[in-house]
Amino acid sequence: MDYESNKRTLDELVRIFRPQLPEIARLGVLAIETQVPDYVRPHDARYSEVIQSAVEYSVGHWFDLIVDPEADSAEVVQFFYDLGVGEAREGRVSLEVWQTSARLATRATVDFISQRAPEEGLDVPGRVVGQITASVLAYIDVLAEAVSRGYTEASAREVGEFQGRRKRLLDLLLEPGPEPKEIRELAAKTDWALPQTVAVVAVLEREGTSPRRPALPSEVLVGLHLDQPCVLVPDPDGPGRRKMLEHGLKEWIAVAGPTVPLTEAARSRDWAGQGLGLAARGLVPTDDLVIATEHLPSLVILRQEDLVGQVAERRLGPLLSLRPRQRHVLARTLLACLESGFNATEVATRLHMHAQTIRYRVRQLEGLLGEGMYDPAQRLELHMVLHGWLTLNPEGAEED
Repeated sequence: MDYESNKRTLDELVRIFRPQLPEIARLGVLAIETQVPDYVRPHDARYSEVIQSAVEYSVGHWFDLIVDPEADSAEVVQFFYDLGVGEAREGRVSLEVWQTSARLATRATVDFISQRAPEEGLDVPGRVVGQITASVLAYIDVLAEAVSRGYTEASAREVGEFQGRRKRLLDLLLEPGPEPKEIRELAAKTDWALPQTVAVVAVLEREGTSPRRPALPSEVLVGLHLDQPCVLVPDPDGPGRRKMLEHGLKEWIAVAGPTVPLTEAARSRDWAGQGLGLAARGLVPTDDLVIATEHLPSLVILRQEDLVGQVAERRLGPLLSLRPRQRHVLARTLLACLESGFNATEVATRLHMHAQTIRYRVRQLEGLLGEGMYDPAQRLELHMVLHGWLTLNPEGAEED
C-alpha cells in the first residue's frame, strides 16, 4: 500500500514539475554562474545555453527515472561522457569545478521542488522526501562516473598526443638543416616558445642503475625514445640553466654540447655524443654535468683515435717502450714543458716539483726523443698526440 502511495506521489510530482523544467534549469544555471566563475562567459551566450541545456537534460531524465526506474539511460550517460571530454579539452586540471556545479544544480532543483510542492497542493511525506534524496544522489553518482570516464580518457589522449607532438618536434630539430617553417608550426602545436639558441645534452644510464626520468622544466624537450637519448635545452646560457641541468640529470651521465642557433641543434648533438663516448669510457670525469667545450682538445683529437695511436708510435716510440709508471711521468712532464716553453721553473710549479727534478727529466726526454722535441714546426703535433695519448691511457689503467 505504501509503495503504491509513494508511487502515486512521485508520479504526481513529475506531472507537476516536468513542465517547469526550463525554470528549474534557469535557477540551477543561476546558482552555478553566481558561485562558479569558471563557467561564466558574459560574451558567449551560447556557452550559457549549453549549461542550461545540460541542467535541463539531466533533471528531465531524472524525472524519467522516477516514473520508470528501468528507463534507458544510455543517451544521457553518453551526453555526460562527452561533457567530461569537453572538460578535458577546456584544459581543466581536475573535475572539481564540474563537481561543484553539479552539487549546486542538484540543490537548486531539490529546493525548488520542496518549496513549490505545497504551493501546488502536493503533500510530500517524509519517506518520499528520503526516497527522492536517495534517488537524486544515486543519479548524480551515475552522471559523475560518466563525466569522470570521459575526462580521464580524453586527458590521456590529449597527453599522449601532446607528448607525441613534442617528440616529433625534437626529432625535427635534431635533423641537419630543419625547415624553420616546420619548426614554427610544430612548436605552435606544442605551446613551445621558440628560443634563439639551444644546446643538446646527451645522456646515458650509469652502469648498474635505473635512473628516473630527468626532472626538468617543461620547456626542455626530453628524447629518451631516441637511439642516443638526449635532452634539448632552450637558451642554455641563461641564468641558472647549468645548475638546473646538474640537478635534473644527477642520476645520469650527461654531456652538454655547445650552444648553437635553433636550426643547428644537430651540431650540438654531434659534439655531445662525442663527449658522451669519452665519458662512458671514463676518459673524462662524470661526477657532474660534463660541458663538451671544456674538453675541446680531447674531443677534437680523439675524433681520429686510431690516428692518435699511429702518430704516438712514430713520435713517442722510445718513450712508450718504458715501464708504464715511467712513461706516464715523462709524458706528463713533456706535455707541461710544451705548454710552458720548456721553462723548468714554471713546469716545476705546475707539477709541484723541484726545478732540478724537471731538468733531470728533460735530459731523459732528450735521450729518448732527441732534439726534435724542441722543433717549433713539430711542436703542435707533439702536443696534440701527447694530450690524446694521455687521455686514452690514464695513469693506473696499465699494469706495471
